Amino acid sequence: MSTVRRSAGVLLFRVVAGEDGQPDAEVLIGHMGGPLWARRETAAWSVPKGEYEPAEEEPAAAARREFQEELGLPVPDGVWVPLGEARQAGGKIVTVWAVDAWLDPAGAVPGTFTMEWPKGSGVLREFPEMDRFAWCTPDEALERLVAGQRVFVERLRAYVREGRTPSEA
Repeated sequence: MSTVRRSAGVLLFRVVAGEDGQPDAEVLIGHMGGPLWARRETAAWSVPKGEYEPAEEEPAAAARREFQEELGLPVPDGVWVPLGEARQAGGKIVTVWAVDAWLDPAGAVPGTFTMEWPKGSGVLREFPEMDRFAWCTPDEALERLVAGQRVFVERLRAYVREGRTPSEA
């Protein structure tokens, strides 16, 4: 068993014209569910992703599985663009791929998790892992996403706007 926690995810994007007329990428992100995130917008959104155990599952397979669990929909067909890894503040290493595809977020049926709420009450309640999804401009996504995931939007934007591979971003 690995000592470093790992997550993998898929960031859907669609190429659009930016404010300057150059190509840019809108991205599909999700607002984290549950009572701890209910009243937050800034830094309360995430790439659809989840944990996996490297000895048991390949990162791309975990990303596909977690996308399906979080949205209740399969990853749409498209080329997977590796956006690399980033270490989040808590030490978790996140690996993300971008897929150029469209998906209607209204069709999402999020997976759920159970937690004691209110804390200390002994009452277990079920909450959606992500309670809503939205297509966002890169600037909107950079404001909404948790800090450790913003780098993926920056790498994707460089890939779309400048034709650079994410490893060069």
